[in-house]
Amino acid sequence: MEKNSKPQFNANNIRRLLRLLIQAYPVLVPIVGVCIVIASVTASLPAIFQQRIYAIIGVWVESGDWASASKEIIPLVTTLGILYVISLIAGLVQSQLMAVITQGFLNKMRQQMFSKMQNLPVRYFDTNRHGDIMSHYTNDIDTLRQLISQSLPTLIRCVILLTSVVCIMMYYSLWLMLVVFAGVFAMLTISKKVGGGSTRFFIAQQRSVGKTEGFVQEMMNGQKVIKVFNHEDRCREDFRKVNDELFDVNFKANAYANVLAPIINNIGNTLYVCIAVTGGILLLTKAPNIGFSSLIKGAVTVMTIDIVIPFMNMSKQFAGNVNQAAQQINSVAMAIAGTQRIFELIDEQPETDEGYVTLVNADIDADGNVTETAEHTGQWAWKHPHHDGTLSYTPLRGDIVMLDVDFAYEPGKPVLHDISLYAHPGQKVAFVGATGAGKTTITNLINRFYDIEDGKIRYDNININKIKKADLRNSLGLILQDTNLFTGTVMENIRYGKLDATDEECINAAKLAGADDFITRLPSGYETLLENNGENLSQGQRQLLAIARAAVADPPVMIMDEATSSIDTRTERIVQQGMDKLMEGRTVFVIAHRLSTVRNSDVIMVLDHGRIIERGSHDDLIAQKGQYYRLYTGAFELE
Repeated sequence: MEKNSKPQFNANNIRRLLRLLIQAYPVLVPIVGVCIVIASVTASLPAIFQQRIYAIIGVWVESGDWASASKEIIPLVTTLGILYVISLIAGLVQSQLMAVITQGFLNKMRQQMFSKMQNLPVRYFDTNRHGDIMSHYTNDIDTLRQLISQSLPTLIRCVILLTSVVCIMMYYSLWLMLVVFAGVFAMLTISKKVGGGSTRFFIAQQRSVGKTEGFVQEMMNGQKVIKVFNHEDRCREDFRKVNDELFDVNFKANAYANVLAPIINNIGNTLYVCIAVTGGILLLTKAPNIGFSSLIKGAVTVMTIDIVIPFMNMSKQFAGNVNQAAQQINSVAMAIAGTQRIFELIDEQPETDEGYVTLVNADIDADGNVTETAEHTGQWAWKHPHHDGTLSYTPLRGDIVMLDVDFAYEPGKPVLHDISLYAHPGQKVAFVGATGAGKTTITNLINRFYDIEDGKIRYDNININKIKKADLRNSLGLILQDTNLFTGTVMENIRYGKLDATDEECINAAKLAGADDFITRLPSGYETLLENNGENLSQGQRQLLAIARAAVADPPVMIMDEATSSIDTRTERIVQQGMDKLMEGRTVFVIAHRLSTVRNSDVIMVLDHGRIIERGSHDDLIAQKGQYYRLYTGAFELE
């Protein structure tokens, strides 16, 4: 889902970024600021020394008194050298501190983004390309690196230096300063026009980069499908369209930005010539020179060569700094776009949770009295605080009821209609039906990955909206059709279901799932390293590890979404034996296309277009000779 497809500039994002930067480094940032000020001011002072030295030399030429002139020039040159050393030291301190600030701040931003991402609802990941989300951590963050480490210090330095130079110019000659102001007006007008255009296209470029990365990742994940259907040419054509779009906005952004520096540079050269010509005319005509210096002294002097030459150098310095600032337009525009996308992620609405009922370990005696305990007892209870300050405990039994539930992923496009079901403790409830009938959606609602539009879902007679989501999900074991394994050892992947599980518990869980046999035959057994989602394992082996991961969590309620769909018939029998042990005494929801896996279910729900059209045991549904009967006999014939 594309968001804010129209590129927009929001100055508040830059202000917010700077505020976060200062909050992250409240001491180092001011120190860097002081260093920039020192380096900038000292870089503008040589013009004053030049004017003074030229004036002394002019007096020496007229008088011939070199000894007297040298006594005045040597201290000036020495002071100028000291200023250059100070500027060098300030620049070195600034560069070193900026390296610390930049990398540290980017680290904090990535941490903040990732932390926020963990709190986002499943809907966000279902509606955004994963490659585009990844682009926030790569391209968008990299634009901040360029902005913080180089562009911002350069721009601040240019502003301070330009201000200093302008003040010095106005001190010496207002006439020549008027020429400079004309050049400044031309520079600012062009910068606003060209810089604004490049900013707009750089924002579009960042979005297009994310879109391209998302497309490439999608194609990488689907390489087998692409090759088996011989769609390589089609993919090349699709990528060409996406890539051409990126090229178009990239070309326009850089076309605007790259033309700015030469224009500013040539305006600077023209300004240099104009000052030389204007100064020469004032010299030849012996015109009076007005500046703040003459106003302060109360005496008007004529234009002299010792003012014109430093003025020409200052105009060159002025134009050079404007050009430096213009060269930062590219990185500033990209950073504006990157910052906007980063804050879009950070400002995404997190998953809401108004629950206050929690899941606790409990001791339950023969009379049903519940006592909360910190130790794992294999028994759980819902801890329910009440408005009057009292607490009540409800034993976790796994009784789940859905009453008149309606749901739609998108408004106006209902997926479930009037769903009612009852899963009593220890029952095995199966959902069957065609793809898209709503089977997985029901389990998504039980997990509260999505919230219902209408109706009620009760868990042990408690509205699940009152249960904290983390505790609700801790009570549910989930085995999906698509297995996700993480980079790490086999043991670590099994332990993912219960982080404090011992090695013995993980091994027992693997044995229960029927995974121990193939694990022990791996090169390093349980210490075998898995990478790239366990690509060195077969699909069936990966699924067995997922079942073992759920088993080690020992949840009271299990949800199995096509849990054995990727396992061959022989392996399925092995897994089914372990799963029967795993499901014993638990409430279990099973989604399956392979109907042989649901025959022993207590209740089978047949769904069609989001409605439950049949329910009952296997024998009851076969006797009814309805939809389930047709599905089952068709599957039987295929087998």
